[in-house]
Amino acid sequence: MVAGTQWVEARLSLNPLRWLGTGLACATLTGAGALLWGFPFLTTHTLHLSLPLLGELHVASALFFDIGVFTVVVGSTLLILTALAHQSVRAHRQAPLPRAVAPEGAA
Repeated sequence: MVAGTQWVEARLSLNPLRWLGTGLACATLTGAGALLWGFPFLTTHTLHLSLPLLGELHVASALFFDIGVFTVVVGSTLLILTALAHQSVRAHRQAPLPRAVAPEGAA
């Protein structure tokens, strides 16, 4: 961040629109997944797993919806911070000087 906006964007491949799209798709597909089994939209279900080291594990489908919402929030935050950084770059540019207009009748 000390080196500037362009330096960070050149070396860090953050794509806020990809974060937003992935999160929105994950949240929507998780909510619509219940419709495939004949349940109302956003109905949560639980998967029970028995893992050797962890034992009994309950995984709710709401977890994937929450992950989708989380990625939407991260993507929108990245987009806002990038927009603010670009505004600060634009603010430091020198405004062009106005052109001097010759008075009428002067050659």
